[in-house]
Amino acid sequence: METNKRLGGLDHFKILAALLIIAIHTSPLSSFSNSADFVFTRIIARIAVPFFIMTTGYFLLPQYLFNNCKDMKPLYGFLKKSLLLYAIAIIIYLPVNLYSGQLNGIGFLDVFRILIFDGTLYHLWYLPASILGVLVLFLMSRKLPFKVTVGVVIFLYILGLFGDSYFGFLTNLHFFQEIYMDMFHVFSYTRNGIFYVPIFLVLGAAIQQVPQKTNRKLTVIAFGFSLIVMIAEGITLHHLNVQRHDSMYIALLPCMVFLFQIVLSADMKSKKRLRTISTWIYILHPLLIIFVRGIAKLTHLENLFINNSIIHYTVVCVLSCTFAIILENLLAKGKVNKLPFPCGRAWIEIDKNSLRQNVSALRTLLPSGSQLMPAIKANAYGHGAVLLAKELNKLGITAFCVATVLEGVELRNGGVKGDILILGYTHPKQFSLLKKYHLTQTVIDSGYAKTLNAYGKKIKVQLKIDTGMHRMGERAEREEEICSIFHCKNLIITGAYTHLCCDETTTANDAEFTKKQGDKFYSVVSDLEKRGYSCGKLHLLASYGLINYPEFAGDYVRIGIALYGVLSNKTDLNYCPVELHPVLSIKARVALTKDLFEGEGVGYGLQYVAKQDRKIAVLTIGYADGIPRTLSCGHGKVLINQNEAPIIGRICMDQTLIDITDVPCVKPGDIAVVIGGCGNKEITAYDLAEASGTITNELLSRLGSRLNRVLV
Repeated sequence: METNKRLGGLDHFKILAALLIIAIHTSPLSSFSNSADFVFTRIIARIAVPFFIMTTGYFLLPQYLFNNCKDMKPLYGFLKKSLLLYAIAIIIYLPVNLYSGQLNGIGFLDVFRILIFDGTLYHLWYLPASILGVLVLFLMSRKLPFKVTVGVVIFLYILGLFGDSYFGFLTNLHFFQEIYMDMFHVFSYTRNGIFYVPIFLVLGAAIQQVPQKTNRKLTVIAFGFSLIVMIAEGITLHHLNVQRHDSMYIALLPCMVFLFQIVLSADMKSKKRLRTISTWIYILHPLLIIFVRGIAKLTHLENLFINNSIIHYTVVCVLSCTFAIILENLLAKGKVNKLPFPCGRAWIEIDKNSLRQNVSALRTLLPSGSQLMPAIKANAYGHGAVLLAKELNKLGITAFCVATVLEGVELRNGGVKGDILILGYTHPKQFSLLKKYHLTQTVIDSGYAKTLNAYGKKIKVQLKIDTGMHRMGERAEREEEICSIFHCKNLIITGAYTHLCCDETTTANDAEFTKKQGDKFYSVVSDLEKRGYSCGKLHLLASYGLINYPEFAGDYVRIGIALYGVLSNKTDLNYCPVELHPVLSIKARVALTKDLFEGEGVGYGLQYVAKQDRKIAVLTIGYADGIPRTLSCGHGKVLINQNEAPIIGRICMDQTLIDITDVPCVKPGDIAVVIGGCGNKEITAYDLAEASGTITNELLSRLGSRLNRVLV
């Protein structure tokens, strides 16, 4: 899927960033030119650490900086993981510290400085700095508006510059120089979690928040120009001999913004293993530097493995990567899956990063004061209602709408927090569920209001006003009937809404009718308010309404299909102002493979007969899982081993047959992709919907309940 490709760029570049950090600590060009080595390791390679920091900001912080998320689990998870990694690194390098005498005669202030700012070895500063930087930004997000936070982190970075690459300019400013020297008793460098890290965390979070539709060629040019400026800046500062350290440059900021966008646009498949491997390369490489130098001295090969800086760097890189891969494999094998294996037969994968990006993109379309109210009816359009809603809770979303009261009950039982609006009819015998589970019921007309009121207990409700769709709702023309609803003493009216029926296009007729609906709705609300009736929260728009008619947005937008990264058909993408990322993929196992000989038929009705010898496979998925039967007999296909395989014969309730004659090395247990990407190929929900003669909404919402939903 598209998002996996975007994240794939981050995953792969992390390895390159780790190798650049090794270069900083081994000076690979020093044997040939000290000037070239300075440019490479002390200027260009300085992009490596900010990239790691921006990646943390990209994944962790948008929900806190922009959405005021109350869920602390992501933050606690980051802190727990980072502290554990820091503790492991401290233990690993303790023998080195003891051997080198770094811990001799240190006092309390030294311990504080080392643990909180400097790290227990020269490269380990990054771990406490990341922890401190995240905490600083989190606390600021709770107290300050985002624009003020940006101003603060820029100011901190400027202060850091004068303690780093621009320190020499303070020579004649004795007062300020003394302040910095006093600060250096607390921390050795301003390259730390207070002055250096926060701004890169903010940049990463901001890029995640902005839809990426940049011109890649122009971005590459901008990055190249910024890098040249940074090189010139670094050389000039070095020539002026003003650098106390060389980690912080002014041009590093635009350089990182453009670099990060380039990496995000890379067409690469996501590989989570690379994230772990890059981290272990970073942690382990100083040990390998010590190892290589020790072996070189023992074997008297210093000229080859130490004095030749290129060979020295290459050997350290190879060993660091090798040990990192071995360690990652050992840790992966040692993991215990506490839940039953969810991917045994057929399953749905939910990409939470795609979901997060869709939420961020759609929020950019919202007018000020408007919020998303995701429609997670029909099991969240087949994606898994509880699973999706809990992820949305983490993103600061606290209002949802569903079709039935039992869908609302399922969310509450699953631990979903916030307001839940029932859009459809609820039988009077189920009114007790509205009260018990704190659900809000739609008043579908004035007669239904009286029925709700007769229940005799206070119930939260919202008014549905029919402005032209003529489905649910009290007709807008019947204002007296609408007013009568406000006299029902047991109904707590928290909102009012209507449904636009022609918002999928902006043609003249549809636009005219949509405008009439919007004007009629707000006219009714205005009249009610003049009579002293408060309608509460207002909402008109769903996915297409937000895309085509954002000017009608009220307090909420009932975002549906767009939240899941697709629209009803592929053509509509051409008119979508933001980039959407499919959240769902469907996968199934190969149960077995077998030969089908010339003249033999296969499946119910023997609808497929082999004209020559073929190789076929049986997939463990069928129409009971929501795969349309209309894809039978060559109308559909799957991806397996990065190749397309056509569906042959009729799709069965529990199995599907495919032709794998031209697909190499297929064996039982292999994974076939029904929706999603495989290598450079992709089958989208649009493809299946079009081949089935329907829209994505129907296709997705009919996916079967026995498909496990798995977050990835």
